[in-house]
This record gives sequence, structure tokens and C-alpha cells, in this order.
Amino acid sequence: MATANKPGRFVPTLTQVVQTASSSAVELPAFTKEMQEELVMRVMQRLDVALEKKLPIALSRLVLAHMQELGPRLWEEVSTVVQQSVAQAVAQELEARNIQSKSSP
Repeated sequence: MATANKPGRFVPTLTQVVQTASSSAVELPAFTKEMQEELVMRVMQRLDVALEKKLPIALSRLVLAHMQELGPRLWEEVSTVVQQSVAQAVAQELEARNIQSKSSP
């Protein structure tokens, strides 16, 4: 059982003292509901401008990376489909010619 002087078995203990600079701390004024709403509106406007610039760049990088990765697989798949289609068309044509030559007197 833990005594009053010792922490419990699973209680984390502080091993390093963190110094804070109280003189550099900025005290925020108390915000009214109107001030909060205005602050949110202004932050959203700034965010909108920033995202308008940054999102297209980030998305184009992402799309380009995916296309570079996907490109070889796409060509492989297209090549396979074309080869199968050509083989099937040639086989059908040869079969049609065989049928015609057998039915011709």
C-alpha cells in the first residue's frame, strides 16, 4: 500500500524542472462574445487566403506523385488489354474466314 509520502506504483514523477519566462508571457484580455466572433471571422479569412495559395500546390504535388507511381501500372494494364483485344479480334477473323471457306463451293 502507498504511504502519503511516496507516490503510487504507476504515478509518473517529474524528473526535470521546466523553467518558464514569466516576463515574456503575454496576457490576453478577456474576450466578449462579439470579440470572439470577430476573431474567429478574421482567422477564417486569413486561413481562407492561405489555403487558396497552398492547397493547389500541395494537391498538385500529391497528384503528380501518384501519377508517377501509377503510370507504369497503367501502361502495363493498357498493354495487356490491347494485346488481349488484338488476339481476340484476330482469332475471330480467322474463325470467320475458316467458316466462309468451308461454306464456299
